[in-house]
Amino acid sequence: MKNTFDAEQGTPGARGALSPAGAELAVSVIAQVDRDHPADAVLREALRSAQGLPRIESAAVSRAVFSHFRWRGWLDPNRTPQASLRQALGFAATFRKKPGSVPDAELLERAIPEWAKAEVTVTPDWLRSIQREPLLWIRSRASFWPEIQRELVLLHRDRLPNAGAHAGDVDLFRRASFQSGQFELQDIASQAVGWLCAPQPGQTWWDACCGEGGKLLHLSDLMKNQGLIWASDRSLRRLAFLKKRTARAGCFNYRAVPWEGKTTLPTRTRFDGVLVDAPCSGLGTWGRNPHARWTTRPDDVHELAVVQQRLLQAAAAAVKPGGRLVYAVCTLTRKETDGVADGFERQMKGFLPEPVADPFHRPIPPTARHWFWPKDTDGNGMYVAIWRRI
Repeated sequence: MKNTFDAEQGTPGARGALSPAGAELAVSVIAQVDRDHPADAVLREALRSAQGLPRIESAAVSRAVFSHFRWRGWLDPNRTPQASLRQALGFAATFRKKPGSVPDAELLERAIPEWAKAEVTVTPDWLRSIQREPLLWIRSRASFWPEIQRELVLLHRDRLPNAGAHAGDVDLFRRASFQSGQFELQDIASQAVGWLCAPQPGQTWWDACCGEGGKLLHLSDLMKNQGLIWASDRSLRRLAFLKKRTARAGCFNYRAVPWEGKTTLPTRTRFDGVLVDAPCSGLGTWGRNPHARWTTRPDDVHELAVVQQRLLQAAAAAVKPGGRLVYAVCTLTRKETDGVADGFERQMKGFLPEPVADPFHRPIPPTARHWFWPKDTDGNGMYVAIWRRI
């Protein structure tokens, strides 16, 4: 299909302005990335090595790199890397001003790889939402929310309690309020998982695939730092980083242990709730991480669905009678969402679907399975399924 969306309609503008040195750094990053070297990791290292680069220039380099991959399907392969980068920034600027300027047919053809169309329900609205530059969501600890609202410029403060999209130009990581643990950077869809878990003070929970602890910190805040949370992950590096995050956030009601996801559980404790935030193909993050669109493979989806099923069944054994099991993935493929949930219900007896109200307070009946699409939340895509053990 002929490209009717013209990059020359727009120019990068102030938000995308790059110095010649910044443009060369962005081109260098783009040249280094591949499946084994994700764009975010290469970019992070490049910016760390760029001595004396102003923060505003670092932000411009980051925006340029991600714009390149977000608009890769529209770029002319015959152009030089520098010209392709300018073209991508032009597409981003035009789309920012006129989202409707991209025809639906072009989105369907160019925004994602062909294989993904067989794995996920593709609509122009979804594709248009992942072509937007993502919002930066924060979650404040409940007791600090009033002062965080006064301190930071926040949008969409009505989506979830204690949450907002940062709209200012300040470096959040350097804020004293961040350093003292008053708020975290956490996507809005990830925050929705914590509200669906609905842990209560004094309960015992297990975050079985805790990663670096974003959802664990939210669970702890909802529990008012009372009760106990077991946190496990197969990566010792992530658990070490988790220790630093919890110390900064004042989270003390947890215990971290390694777990490889095998049927031998890390503890004999039986829990009021178990969260399985399983590793996944990450299609729900393709707006925030556009490079992954071009490195994820259909085999990843099929293999990860097997891993997810195994993790969910193993962790289910730790749920006490009357307790809640929550399955979450930041992907939208059928195999990793309803496919895993259907398989679990076929194979595991004693668990009933647990209808829970949508945390975004939409006027719909409670349901046991939740789809959060970027077009509806202005965040990542997320799927959550919930059961109660009888």
